[in-house]
Amino acid sequence: MATKVYIVYYSMYGHVEKLAEEIKKGASSVEGVEAQLWQVPETLPEEVLGKMSAPPKSDVPIITPGELAEADGFVFGFPTRFGMMAAQFKAFLDATGGLWKTQQLAGKPAGIFFSTGSQGGGQETTALTAITQLVHHGMIFVPIGYTFGAGMFEMEKVKGGSPYGAGTFAGDGSRQPTELELEQAFHQGKYIAAITKKLKGAA
Repeated sequence: MATKVYIVYYSMYGHVEKLAEEIKKGASSVEGVEAQLWQVPETLPEEVLGKMSAPPKSDVPIITPGELAEADGFVFGFPTRFGMMAAQFKAFLDATGGLWKTQQLAGKPAGIFFSTGSQGGGQETTALTAITQLVHHGMIFVPIGYTFGAGMFEMEKVKGGSPYGAGTFAGDGSRQPTELELEQAFHQGKYIAAITKKLKGAA
C-alpha cells in the first residue's frame, strides 16, 4: 500500500500555495509515496477578502478534519499573522477535537512551512508556536534541520526558511518565492515523505 502524505495549507495571496506545490513534487519523488494537496476552509467573508485584494482560491480541494486520519504523514503550511499561524489554519486545527479524543493522529510525522512579510516577521516563532498543536495530538514533529546543506547557509541572497521548515518572504505581496526557496520546499517534501514511508514500514 502506498504511503499517503497530505500537504495541508492555507494561502491568502498564493505564496504558501507555491511552496506547497513544490513540497508535493518533492514528496511525490519518493517511490511508493502518494502526495496530495489540500486547502483548509476560508473563514473570512468574500467581501473582506475583496477589500484585502486577495485573489480567488485555486481548485485544490478543501479538507475536512476527519480526512486527516487517512494520511500517514503531513506537511502543514500557513502564512504568519503577528508571529503565529494564520487564524484560518488555527480554526481548522481547533476543529480536530474528535481526532484528538480518539488519538487518530498520534505517532504520525508532520512538518511545517510558512510565509512571512518580512525577515523579522516570525519565520521561527510561527513554527515554534505551531508545534504545540502537534504535541497535543501526539504527532512527531519533523524539522528539516540542516539537511538542505549549503542552501541553509546562503548569505548573499534573501532567503526564507529555517531548520524548522521551508519558508518564503512575501514582502508587500509582490515578491514571489525564489528558486532557492522552492528548492528547499522540494527538499522538505522529499525528506518528510522518506521519513513517513520509513515509519509506516516499521509499524
